[in-house]
Amino acid sequence: MAQRISRAKAKLKEADEPFALPPPGEGGERLRSVLHVLYLIFNEGYAASGGPDLARSDLSGEAIRLARDVHAALPQDPEATGLLALMLLTDARRPARTRPGGELVPLAEQDRARWDRRLITEGLTLLTGALRQGRPGEYQVQAAIAALHDQAASHAQTDWAQILALYDRLEQLTGNPMVTLNRAVATAMVHGPGAGLALLDGLGARLGDHHRLRAVRAHLLEQAGDTSGAIAEFQAAAARTTNLRERDYLATKAARLATGPP
Repeated sequence: MAQRISRAKAKLKEADEPFALPPPGEGGERLRSVLHVLYLIFNEGYAASGGPDLARSDLSGEAIRLARDVHAALPQDPEATGLLALMLLTDARRPARTRPGGELVPLAEQDRARWDRRLITEGLTLLTGALRQGRPGEYQVQAAIAALHDQAASHAQTDWAQILALYDRLEQLTGNPMVTLNRAVATAMVHGPGAGLALLDGLGARLGDHHRLRAVRAHLLEQAGDTSGAIAEFQAAAARTTNLRERDYLATKAARLATGPP
Protein backbone atom coordinates (compact mmCIF):
# COMPACT_ATOMS: atom_id res chain seq x y z
CA MET A 1 0.00 0.00 0.00
CA ALA A 2 2.85 2.40 0.84
CA GLN A 3 4.41 1.71 -2.56
CA ARG A 4 1.10 2.38 -4.32
CA ILE A 5 0.79 5.72 -2.54
CA SER A 6 4.36 6.65 -3.46
CA ARG A 7 3.74 5.80 -7.13
CA ALA A 8 0.50 7.80 -7.12
CA LYS A 9 2.28 10.82 -5.63
CA ALA A 10 5.00 10.59 -8.26
CA LYS A 11 2.43 10.38 -11.06
CA LEU A 12 0.58 13.42 -9.73
CA LYS A 13 3.82 15.37 -9.48
CA GLU A 14 4.72 14.53 -13.08
CA ALA A 15 1.26 15.52 -14.31
CA ASP A 16 1.51 18.90 -12.55
CA GLU A 17 -2.29 19.04 -12.24
CA PRO A 18 -3.65 21.17 -9.37
CA PHE A 19 -6.36 19.86 -7.10
CA ALA A 20 -9.49 21.91 -7.76
CA LEU A 21 -13.19 21.54 -8.33
CA PRO A 22 -14.06 20.83 -11.98
CA PRO A 23 -15.42 23.73 -14.07
CA PRO A 24 -19.20 24.28 -14.02
CA GLY A 25 -21.01 21.66 -16.04
CA GLU A 26 -18.14 19.17 -15.99
CA GLY A 27 -18.44 17.70 -12.54
CA GLY A 28 -21.94 16.26 -12.53
CA GLU A 29 -21.09 12.59 -12.95
CA ARG A 30 -18.11 12.79 -10.60
CA LEU A 31 -20.21 14.53 -7.98
CA ARG A 32 -22.91 11.86 -8.24
CA SER A 33 -20.26 9.20 -7.68
CA VAL A 34 -18.86 11.02 -4.65
CA LEU A 35 -22.32 11.47 -3.12
CA HIS A 36 -23.15 7.82 -3.73
CA VAL A 37 -19.97 6.65 -1.99
CA LEU A 38 -20.64 8.91 0.99
CA TYR A 39 -24.21 7.60 1.13
CA LEU A 40 -22.95 4.00 1.21
CA ILE A 41 -20.37 4.79 3.90
CA PHE A 42 -23.02 6.44 6.05
CA ASN A 43 -25.44 3.53 5.64
CA GLU A 44 -22.78 1.02 6.61
CA GLY A 45 -21.99 3.10 9.68
CA TYR A 46 -25.61 3.62 10.69
CA ALA A 47 -26.65 -0.02 10.16
CA ALA A 48 -23.56 -2.23 9.97
CA SER A 49 -23.89 -5.16 7.56
CA GLY A 50 -22.01 -7.44 9.92
CA GLY A 51 -20.24 -7.72 13.25
CA PRO A 52 -21.19 -7.54 16.92
CA ASP A 53 -22.55 -3.97 16.97
CA LEU A 54 -25.67 -2.54 15.37
CA ALA A 55 -23.81 0.53 14.12
CA ARG A 56 -20.34 1.91 13.47
CA SER A 57 -20.40 5.54 14.50
CA ASP A 58 -16.84 6.01 13.23
CA LEU A 59 -18.04 5.41 9.66
CA SER A 60 -21.26 7.40 9.88
CA GLY A 61 -19.44 10.26 11.59
CA GLU A 62 -16.77 10.35 8.90
CA ALA A 63 -19.44 10.29 6.18
CA ILE A 64 -21.16 13.28 7.79
CA ARG A 65 -17.84 15.14 8.06
CA LEU A 66 -17.09 14.58 4.38
CA ALA A 67 -20.66 15.48 3.37
CA ARG A 68 -20.25 18.76 5.24
CA ASP A 69 -17.08 19.41 3.24
CA VAL A 70 -18.86 18.72 -0.05
CA HIS A 71 -21.77 20.96 0.96
CA ALA A 72 -19.36 23.74 1.96
CA ALA A 73 -17.66 23.50 -1.44
CA LEU A 74 -20.96 23.31 -3.35
CA PRO A 75 -23.55 25.08 -1.18
CA GLN A 76 -25.93 25.62 -4.11
CA ASP A 77 -26.05 21.97 -5.20
CA PRO A 78 -29.42 20.66 -3.97
CA GLU A 79 -28.43 16.99 -3.91
CA ALA A 80 -25.22 17.62 -1.96
CA THR A 81 -27.34 19.59 0.50
CA GLY A 82 -30.04 16.92 0.46
CA LEU A 83 -27.55 14.17 1.27
CA LEU A 84 -26.17 16.07 4.26
CA ALA A 85 -29.73 16.74 5.44
CA LEU A 86 -30.57 13.04 5.08
CA MET A 87 -27.55 12.03 7.14
CA LEU A 88 -28.31 14.50 9.92
CA LEU A 89 -32.03 13.68 10.08
CA THR A 90 -31.22 9.97 10.22
CA ASP A 91 -28.31 10.18 12.63
CA ALA A 92 -30.48 12.24 14.98
CA ARG A 93 -32.31 9.02 15.90
CA ARG A 94 -29.13 7.06 16.70
CA PRO A 95 -29.18 7.63 20.50
CA ALA A 96 -32.55 5.86 20.74
CA ARG A 97 -31.77 2.94 18.41
CA THR A 98 -30.17 0.76 21.05
CA ARG A 99 -30.75 -0.14 24.68
CA PRO A 100 -27.94 0.18 27.25
CA GLY A 101 -26.77 -3.33 26.39
CA GLY A 102 -26.65 -2.58 22.68
CA GLU A 103 -29.90 -4.34 21.74
CA LEU A 104 -31.78 -3.03 18.71
CA VAL A 105 -34.83 -0.83 19.34
CA PRO A 106 -37.16 -0.60 16.30
CA LEU A 107 -38.43 2.81 15.21
CA ALA A 108 -41.94 2.22 16.57
CA GLU A 109 -40.57 1.63 20.09
CA GLN A 110 -37.92 4.34 20.27
CA ASP A 111 -37.99 7.03 22.96
CA ARG A 112 -38.27 10.10 20.75
CA ALA A 113 -37.20 12.35 23.61
CA ARG A 114 -33.71 10.92 23.07
CA TRP A 115 -33.56 12.03 19.44
CA ASP A 116 -31.05 14.82 18.79
CA ARG A 117 -33.20 17.90 18.16
CA ARG A 118 -30.19 19.99 17.21
CA LEU A 119 -29.42 17.68 14.30
CA ILE A 120 -33.09 17.56 13.32
CA THR A 121 -33.31 21.35 13.20
CA GLU A 122 -30.14 21.61 11.13
CA GLY A 123 -31.31 18.89 8.78
CA LEU A 124 -34.72 20.49 8.28
CA THR A 125 -33.13 23.86 7.53
CA LEU A 126 -30.82 22.31 4.93
CA LEU A 127 -33.64 20.32 3.35
CA THR A 128 -35.92 23.35 3.10
CA GLY A 129 -33.22 25.32 1.31
CA ALA A 130 -32.52 22.46 -1.11
CA LEU A 131 -36.18 21.88 -1.99
CA ARG A 132 -36.71 25.58 -2.70
CA GLN A 133 -34.49 25.19 -5.76
CA GLY A 134 -37.16 23.06 -7.39
CA ARG A 135 -34.83 20.25 -8.47
CA PRO A 136 -35.73 17.35 -6.17
CA GLY A 137 -33.44 14.35 -6.45
CA GLU A 138 -33.21 11.02 -4.64
CA TYR A 139 -31.31 12.33 -1.60
CA GLN A 140 -33.72 15.22 -1.10
CA VAL A 141 -36.70 12.84 -1.32
CA GLN A 142 -35.09 10.46 1.19
CA ALA A 143 -34.38 13.40 3.47
CA ALA A 144 -38.02 14.46 3.22
CA ILE A 145 -39.07 10.97 4.32
CA ALA A 146 -36.64 11.11 7.26
CA ALA A 147 -37.98 14.56 8.14
CA LEU A 148 -41.57 13.26 8.35
CA HIS A 149 -40.44 10.54 10.75
CA ASP A 150 -38.48 13.03 12.85
CA GLN A 151 -41.34 15.53 13.04
CA ALA A 152 -43.95 12.99 14.14
CA ALA A 153 -44.74 13.11 17.84
CA SER A 154 -45.19 9.33 17.88
CA HIS A 155 -45.08 6.38 15.52
CA ALA A 156 -48.88 6.36 15.36
CA GLN A 157 -48.96 10.05 14.41
CA THR A 158 -46.55 9.64 11.49
CA ASP A 159 -47.88 10.98 8.19
CA TRP A 160 -47.67 7.62 6.43
CA ALA A 161 -49.74 8.76 3.45
CA GLN A 162 -47.18 11.46 2.67
CA ILE A 163 -44.33 9.02 3.24
CA LEU A 164 -45.96 6.60 0.80
CA ALA A 165 -46.28 9.35 -1.81
CA LEU A 166 -42.58 10.16 -1.37
CA TYR A 167 -41.61 6.50 -1.75
CA ASP A 168 -43.65 6.39 -4.96
CA ARG A 169 -41.60 9.32 -6.23
CA LEU A 170 -38.33 7.81 -5.02
CA GLU A 171 -39.08 4.54 -6.79
CA GLN A 172 -39.67 6.47 -10.01
CA LEU A 173 -36.33 8.22 -9.58
CA THR A 174 -34.22 5.19 -8.71
CA GLY A 175 -35.93 1.91 -9.56
CA ASN A 176 -34.11 0.55 -6.50
CA PRO A 177 -35.63 -2.68 -5.07
CA MET A 178 -34.78 -1.55 -1.53
CA VAL A 179 -37.02 1.46 -2.14
CA THR A 180 -39.79 -0.94 -3.18
CA LEU A 181 -39.22 -2.85 0.06
CA ASN A 182 -39.61 0.33 2.10
CA ARG A 183 -42.62 1.36 0.02
CA ALA A 184 -44.25 -1.94 0.97
CA VAL A 185 -43.94 -0.99 4.65
CA ALA A 186 -45.48 2.44 4.02
CA THR A 187 -48.23 0.83 1.93
CA ALA A 188 -49.04 -1.52 4.78
CA MET A 189 -49.29 1.41 7.20
CA VAL A 190 -51.73 3.20 4.87
CA HIS A 191 -53.69 0.38 3.21
CA GLY A 192 -53.14 -2.59 5.51
CA PRO A 193 -50.65 -5.48 5.67
CA GLY A 194 -52.25 -7.37 2.77
CA ALA A 195 -51.48 -4.50 0.39
CA GLY A 196 -47.90 -4.36 1.65
CA LEU A 197 -47.42 -8.11 1.26
CA ALA A 198 -48.69 -7.93 -2.32
CA LEU A 199 -45.83 -5.55 -3.18
CA LEU A 200 -43.32 -8.11 -1.92
CA ASP A 201 -44.43 -10.70 -4.48
CA GLY A 202 -41.65 -11.12 -7.01
CA LEU A 203 -39.28 -8.81 -5.15
CA GLY A 204 -37.04 -11.75 -4.32
CA ALA A 205 -36.06 -11.95 -8.00
CA ARG A 206 -34.55 -8.46 -7.65
CA LEU A 207 -33.21 -8.61 -4.09
CA GLY A 208 -32.34 -12.29 -3.78
CA ASP A 209 -32.91 -14.09 -0.49
CA HIS A 210 -32.11 -10.93 1.47
CA HIS A 211 -32.66 -10.91 5.21
CA ARG A 212 -34.41 -7.54 5.09
CA LEU A 213 -36.98 -8.86 2.62
CA ARG A 214 -37.61 -11.75 4.99
CA ALA A 215 -37.81 -9.41 7.99
CA VAL A 216 -40.33 -7.08 6.31
CA ARG A 217 -42.46 -10.03 5.24
CA ALA A 218 -42.33 -11.33 8.81
CA HIS A 219 -43.52 -8.01 10.27
CA LEU A 220 -46.36 -7.74 7.76
CA LEU A 221 -47.43 -11.35 8.33
CA GLU A 222 -47.45 -10.64 12.07
CA GLN A 223 -49.68 -7.60 11.47
CA ALA A 224 -51.95 -9.72 9.27
CA GLY A 225 -52.37 -12.28 12.05
CA ASP A 226 -50.40 -15.09 10.37
CA THR A 227 -48.33 -16.03 13.40
CA SER A 228 -46.82 -19.25 12.04
CA GLY A 229 -45.81 -17.55 8.80
CA ALA A 230 -44.28 -14.64 10.72
CA ILE A 231 -42.28 -17.00 12.95
CA ALA A 232 -40.86 -18.82 9.93
CA GLU A 233 -39.88 -15.56 8.22
CA PHE A 234 -38.32 -14.07 11.37
CA GLN A 235 -36.26 -17.25 11.78
CA ALA A 236 -35.20 -17.17 8.13
CA ALA A 237 -34.24 -13.49 8.41
CA ALA A 238 -32.19 -14.17 11.55
CA ALA A 239 -30.32 -16.96 9.77
CA ARG A 240 -29.40 -14.68 6.87
CA THR A 241 -28.07 -11.58 8.63
CA THR A 242 -24.44 -11.29 9.69
CA ASN A 243 -25.09 -8.46 12.14
CA LEU A 244 -25.36 -10.06 15.58
CA ARG A 245 -27.65 -7.37 17.00
CA GLU A 246 -30.09 -7.75 14.13
CA ARG A 247 -29.87 -11.52 14.46
CA ASP A 248 -30.69 -11.39 18.16
CA TYR A 249 -33.63 -9.05 17.57
CA LEU A 250 -35.12 -11.22 14.81
CA ALA A 251 -34.59 -14.47 16.72
CA THR A 252 -36.18 -12.92 19.82
CA LYS A 253 -39.20 -11.80 17.77
CA ALA A 254 -39.65 -15.37 16.51
CA ALA A 255 -39.29 -16.84 19.99
CA ARG A 256 -41.81 -14.43 21.53
CA LEU A 257 -44.37 -15.17 18.83
CA ALA A 258 -43.83 -18.89 19.32
CA THR A 259 -44.48 -18.72 23.07
CA GLY A 260 -47.48 -16.41 22.71
CA PRO A 261 -48.38 -13.37 24.84
CA PRO A 262 -46.93 -13.28 28.38
